[in-house]
Amino acid sequence: MGSGRQLKLGAFMRPVGIHTAWWLYPGAYPDANFNFKHLARFAQTLERGKFDAFFMADHLAVLNMPIAALKRSATVSSLDPLTLLPALAVLTEHIGLVATASTTYNEPYHVARKFASLDHISGGRAGWNLVTSGNPTEAWNFGRDEHWEHDTRYRRAREFFDVVTGLWDSWADDAFIRDVQNKIFFDPGKVHVLDHKGEFLKVRGPLNVARPVQGWPVIVQAGASEAGKQIAAETAEVIFAASGRLADAQAFYADVKGRLDKLGRQRDHLKVLPGALIVVGETDDEAREKKTFLDSLVHVDSALPNLSMRLGTDVSGFDLDGPLPDIPESNASQSGRQALIDRARRDNLTIRQLAQIVGAYGGLTFAGTPKTIADRMEEWLFSDACDGFNIMFPYVPGGLDDFVDKVVPELQRRGIFRQEYEGETLRENLGLPRPQNRFFTEPTRTQTAAE
Repeated sequence: MGSGRQLKLGAFMRPVGIHTAWWLYPGAYPDANFNFKHLARFAQTLERGKFDAFFMADHLAVLNMPIAALKRSATVSSLDPLTLLPALAVLTEHIGLVATASTTYNEPYHVARKFASLDHISGGRAGWNLVTSGNPTEAWNFGRDEHWEHDTRYRRAREFFDVVTGLWDSWADDAFIRDVQNKIFFDPGKVHVLDHKGEFLKVRGPLNVARPVQGWPVIVQAGASEAGKQIAAETAEVIFAASGRLADAQAFYADVKGRLDKLGRQRDHLKVLPGALIVVGETDDEAREKKTFLDSLVHVDSALPNLSMRLGTDVSGFDLDGPLPDIPESNASQSGRQALIDRARRDNLTIRQLAQIVGAYGGLTFAGTPKTIADRMEEWLFSDACDGFNIMFPYVPGGLDDFVDKVVPELQRRGIFRQEYEGETLRENLGLPRPQNRFFTEPTRTQTAAE
């Protein structure tokens, strides 16, 4: 289409799939959550496909579902992302490594130190998915009786971001002079003590890790509430969005990009990547049949509790074959909850129908041949609905291999996806600037991943 725009692609690994039944599909690896050899293979396959990033979502509690549903869930537990990703870093060379870390149930010094370390270990490929935690039961694992309410979580998150990035700027890029002759390891004039005292946080600093290779690891955000969109516009460089329809995606894209304009940020310094489940077939009918079969593997015990968790309201006592009634406000994820309510109203879904959609995965899905999928992705890219996608695979390894081996070549043939990585760091590959140190003037030379 002549504009030179290219897709950016993340891979949503949770730790390996979003669809409730991914582990039941014939040929899938049911043990992939904890099988490091499988996870390493997935990361290396994604790198062969020139993906921008391997993204590992996280939660800090067993999901708040009844045991009848929980026993069927492949996401009941998973490896700690900031233990897994450094291990994957030494087995890969180019792909970004993005992990979720909650601002509600962590301290900023922990987060700053771990992500700075990952950035150094990977040579500049780390990304932090900043979340406020949508699962209320996480509070019980951290000495709290109740989950903080939504606005409080976001106020803390905004302050948390300022502290973490301030800690990453503790050291000038050229602070570590390592002068062997004079026995001076670092220049004392090039270290800054943050000494932050705010509404929620009190952190002295400095960080005991050198400034990250990228300056800051790439900041990722996934909230779609008003508070979520605003903190994303102020802080994020990538948004993992959740738009199911083109028109909704265009509205979301216009909203967040417009907020950047008001803040004086450049529009291309924030990449919007909607999550998309991709099912590849030799024909469109075959792909749809794959998706239908995958959805049929979702057990009813999983569907209703999953919907209750997403809505923050127990729906088991409602008429399952009637419409979704008005439900009270909850402390769950606001944007996800509202999206489900809107869909139920728009499509006149019964509670049973809505539960089946949620249980299977009710978000954006492209099912078809590589050409059909590439057509849809190209349409979204060139209609200002996205800057790329956060790809979700229906099962692994087959669904992942299908995308890399069949869809990626079609995107490359059209000139809308890279043939080779552009740089050495995640920022360089995403086309994002390296942040200036707020406390020190940058050295005249540019630090690279090789340094």
